[in-house]
Amino acid sequence: MYKLREVPLFSKLSEDHLQEIRENAIVRSYGKESIVFYEGDRGEYLYVVLEGTVKLYKTSPKGTQVQINRFDAPAAVGEYACFERMPFPATCEFVTDGKMALIPYEFIYKNLSNSAFSLEIIKSLTSKIMVLSALIQKETIFSSEAKVAKLLLENPEMFGKLKYNEIASILNLTPETLSRIFKKMKKSGIIAMDGHHHVRILDPQALEETIENNKVRTCTHCIADFKREMGLE
Repeated sequence: MYKLREVPLFSKLSEDHLQEIRENAIVRSYGKESIVFYEGDRGEYLYVVLEGTVKLYKTSPKGTQVQINRFDAPAAVGEYACFERMPFPATCEFVTDGKMALIPYEFIYKNLSNSAFSLEIIKSLTSKIMVLSALIQKETIFSSEAKVAKLLLENPEMFGKLKYNEIASILNLTPETLSRIFKKMKKSGIIAMDGHHHVRILDPQALEETIENNKVRTCTHCIADFKREMGLE
């Protein structure tokens, strides 16, 4: 299990301030598929993943899950809700067994005068903005095939670590759709798969062409379209 000092957000705090946070933090254990908080809940804590992996997802008006990101320990979750005093914009669920530290907001606010601490908060929020931007682009521009091709090029090791349904969830596809795309790519000689479903890329150029040729549309109105689809307007 990670310690608070190992979380980038708290790495610059003095030992006195860190000890105060430790004394007031609540550490909880969670099982796989346990919900930490739901989209729309109002929180009283900043959540810090100390052990395991969580996923954040939004639920569309149609009831489908759109996965925003996954965070492996150590990582802070829920900064936006903490500092804006707003309901959580997404649901947080453990995809493994794990542990969370729940830190009352007041002990976060007390350290905002520390410039190094504030800078780490800004960096953390900025990184999540970039994740959201990438999600909007992925969900509004790329077809299912293009999303699979993009992940194969950018993070091929993921296909050897995770199960079909987990990868499908990350791409916001059904396992059946992912399986169908794999079969098509295998038949075309773009990838090879062994008996354990490990994927080996044979033709990276073909994957690049798949991405370029399977864009749904240009991104002129991406953000507006995404917000409308998610019921945010």
